[in-house]
Amino acid sequence: MGHPAADTPDTPDTPDTPDTPVPADTAPDYLKHTAEVVREHLAAATQLATFLKDAGTLTLEQRKLLVDQALVLLEQNYVHLPLKIAMHAVNPVQRLRLIRRQLEQQTPATMPPEWIFHAEMSKVFNSVRDLHTNYQLPAPFAKKIAFLPFLVEETTDGPEPRFLVTLVMQGFSKPGFAPGARVTHWSGVPIEQAVELNAGRFAGGNAAARRSRGIESLTVRSLSAHLPPFEEWVTVSYVGTDGDKHELQVDWQIVDTFGEQAGPDGEEALALGVDYESEEISRAKVMLYVPHVIEQQQAVAAGESPRSAAGELASTMPEVFTARSVETPSGPFGHIRIHTFMVDRSGPFVAEFVRLVGALPQNGLIVDVRDNGGGSVLAAERTLQTLTPRHITPESFQFINTPLNLQLCRSSGDLEPWVPSMEQAVETGATFSAALPLTPEGLANDTGQKYFGPVVLITNARCYSATDMFAAGFQDHRIGTVLGADDNTGAGGANVWEQTDFLRDFPLVASPYRPLPNGAGMRVSIRRSLRVGDRSGTPLEDLGVVPDVRHRMTARDLLESNADLLARAGELLAAQPVRELNIANVARADGSLRLRLTTTNIDRVDVYLDRRPGASVDVPDGQADVTVTGATAARSMRVEGYAVGELVASRTMSL
Repeated sequence: MGHPAADTPDTPDTPDTPDTPVPADTAPDYLKHTAEVVREHLAAATQLATFLKDAGTLTLEQRKLLVDQALVLLEQNYVHLPLKIAMHAVNPVQRLRLIRRQLEQQTPATMPPEWIFHAEMSKVFNSVRDLHTNYQLPAPFAKKIAFLPFLVEETTDGPEPRFLVTLVMQGFSKPGFAPGARVTHWSGVPIEQAVELNAGRFAGGNAAARRSRGIESLTVRSLSAHLPPFEEWVTVSYVGTDGDKHELQVDWQIVDTFGEQAGPDGEEALALGVDYESEEISRAKVMLYVPHVIEQQQAVAAGESPRSAAGELASTMPEVFTARSVETPSGPFGHIRIHTFMVDRSGPFVAEFVRLVGALPQNGLIVDVRDNGGGSVLAAERTLQTLTPRHITPESFQFINTPLNLQLCRSSGDLEPWVPSMEQAVETGATFSAALPLTPEGLANDTGQKYFGPVVLITNARCYSATDMFAAGFQDHRIGTVLGADDNTGAGGANVWEQTDFLRDFPLVASPYRPLPNGAGMRVSIRRSLRVGDRSGTPLEDLGVVPDVRHRMTARDLLESNADLLARAGELLAAQPVRELNIANVARADGSLRLRLTTTNIDRVDVYLDRRPGASVDVPDGQADVTVTGATAARSMRVEGYAVGELVASRTMSL
């Protein structure tokens, strides 16, 4: 691909003639060439101007109600309020009071356009830079996606950042506009400046998170969480894959989100840590660029055997996992991408993860959680045990102490453990409640280690919430190396509840919560999370997880399936020993257990029966026979493997 000299200004020459605008009720031609599974859905897309004609039906009283409910959530439930006021010098509660006062001075005839009201409410929520705590626009914005037919990503493998086209929707064709085209200007603004301006509109908790979301939102946005783009169309100046300069104009399209968002139910329903906006955008990307995943989901739902793309393992959860073997300069390794932790139940999630990694190479595993917006905290924390012999300590969570939060905890049996500390706070003035886990410690350790090779975890700035907690647990329990494509993860350290959760799940005598109009919504960080291990007590919020090793994404990564990133992960894995601890045979005789073990890079094994020590034996690599006496009534066995005094492997089994 040809490029102008580095010191030559990127000034576009004569632009290509933009497509002739189509009638408002007609989808663009490129949508007629999309995959059949999504074609009918995308054919209902409308241009932004057409969509906005029907926007704006909130009454003055409904606007007041929205402000009042926001005040309740932020003033009485929001766990990070003291932190955000201190770190970002903001006062969202006072800003809401001012908006409420302005509404009292308005009449239905004098109130400003609805989009101005939504903009003010969004500014208040975005000011705290917390993607758990957001204002969701009502109809017609709710459950809508705005998109352009391509994605742009950043590479920093040169002296200056570059922004490359990485995916283009099937059927969209312009000269030289293909993966690898380099964007230079965005509607006349130099692309670097356009990204910075866009990043300022988003609520990421740190600079890396805001920039990452600023780039992503150039071409795809959730209208549930953000106002529509200001511009009806975008003019893109680019250096094409043909080496020439071009310019194109493309309209924003608005379409419904595809499918329903899964989520936990029952006792796990209030143990969520998720950035819902990221979840919506992830599903939008599947619809626009990898619709074969939707076909796989539909096949599984219909009871058919799981199918997969070439080179991938078939999964019963194709929207959650992508698993394959990858070749790197350091050798072949397993690679499993966890796209989301947003699942109905944590048990089947862990079981499918174990099944998939068991079918991958056992000499090293790359666990890739980039762009994962989170979901079930239990699913995230329960998965950690499968990769380590160490006992998992789940993260702990705290409420902020307010009279309303105390009422909520008293009204729910599941929250009763937090009540004593909150009652005591009336006397002590403590800001936060006791710190207690969401994931029961027994569940966090009920499966045990299932993968024995070295593990590398890949993160980026769009890892959020339950994924932040997964990365933190991975690092805090020293499971392996965290390899980061950004300087931090997204820094979402909280359990999130929707306003409807307060209405539905808590039978308060005089509840301050009211149904919201026109499908509007609000969410709030209700319990903050604290790290464990060497960083015990450190909050995740705004800080995130700093990787052990930093990798800057290259053009090869963006255009050749993460070639350099996976090569770096392979280097890290190849430098680590591969362990093996297998129980080849178990036999009972004369009240004893006779074990035949197969070990690699382990010099000692300790055997526990029903959690009581039974034997400790030095072992060579290869096979070893171990006899444990006093095993007549034993029901469970745990074998721990050590290397130079360090616990490196474990197996647990029922007898």
